[in-house]
Amino acid sequence: MQTDPLFTPLTLPCGVTLKNRLAKSAMSDSLGDGRGNPTQTQIHLYERWANGGLALSIIGEVQGDPFAAEKPGNLVLGPNSEETLLRALARSGASDDARLFVQLGHAGAMTHAPTGKPKGPSALDLPGLACAALSNDEIAALPDQFAQTAQRAKALGFGGVQIHAAHGFLLSQFLSPLFNKRTDAYGGSLRNRSRLLFEVLEAVRAAVGSDFPVAIKLNATDQLVGGFAQAEALQVIAALDRTSIDLIDISGGTYFPGAKSASDSAGAGPYFLEFGKAARDHTTKPLMLTGGFKTAEQALHAIKENAADMIGLARAFVVDPDLPKTWRRGPTKIAFPRFSQPPEGAITAWYTQQLTRLGQGMMPDPDADLAEALAAYTARDQARIAVWNAHFGDH
Repeated sequence: MQTDPLFTPLTLPCGVTLKNRLAKSAMSDSLGDGRGNPTQTQIHLYERWANGGLALSIIGEVQGDPFAAEKPGNLVLGPNSEETLLRALARSGASDDARLFVQLGHAGAMTHAPTGKPKGPSALDLPGLACAALSNDEIAALPDQFAQTAQRAKALGFGGVQIHAAHGFLLSQFLSPLFNKRTDAYGGSLRNRSRLLFEVLEAVRAAVGSDFPVAIKLNATDQLVGGFAQAEALQVIAALDRTSIDLIDISGGTYFPGAKSASDSAGAGPYFLEFGKAARDHTTKPLMLTGGFKTAEQALHAIKENAADMIGLARAFVVDPDLPKTWRRGPTKIAFPRFSQPPEGAITAWYTQQLTRLGQGMMPDPDADLAEALAAYTARDQARIAVWNAHFGDH
């Protein structure tokens, strides 16, 4: 099989060149120390992925506001962060000419209540999800908060940033008519619902300059009735084409309690291939597709069909941390584990626990017990809640 197109460099609009078309997309790897700093396990994990041959890693849900974190294992880039550890993480992720992007996150309504303040565009009181509405002053402060986090990421040596506007997190909540019921300048029409996103993008670009990569992660669809859907996503992409964005990462689904993730509901992958083709009619910006890629043939097809310029993979990089080198040697089928009737959150917990093994220099354990992984994952988060609150103070 001719796989050369997967290993052709891609130059972003800002001038930075990615060495090939394979990216480890953002996951909440939950490997922070509970104080917002990386652990040695996390540092080694990103070095391992970089040495496996990928062009780009994106580290998920890095916070500017410690009281808007999704999990107490997230990283925080703030004035009191441990810069030595963060610089070590940035260096490790840049091994072998890779780039490590920081995903700029704000969980909004999905903020972990034991450690933060769940607030979204509108007040919600749903089973498993309750939040207050952000005030006008709080919304006005958000672009600068994202910009400061991006500026810190650049100063610490990270290779780029990605604005997280997918999967039901804050900017995604603003885009969704299901969760944004505001009647002011940030609610109602798509133009109003996307206003904060473009204000954040403008502020981030101003903070990092024209030659630093700024990407965005955007849902093709929330996969929720009444939510953000493909027609509106294409309109947002058309508007992004008129900005300085360097890479549009297309994914889908949400992590709202009870909602199915893209990987659980979209059937056989790749999930957003047809959307990527449609997006080409609305933008000349580089596109990255994330979701459901399991073979080199699928990835190559997406590139050749002009549906994507980059291929984002997450769980595949857990099963095989050397995936680009594996694919470059020839066709190889990834052996994904199969689970029968897993409890909610158990599959995420299983893969997250495997990341710990990878960061400790081991290979994944395909026979690891699902229930034990969920119990360990839950216990680790519970233990870090007290650490987080003691470090960051009363929320």
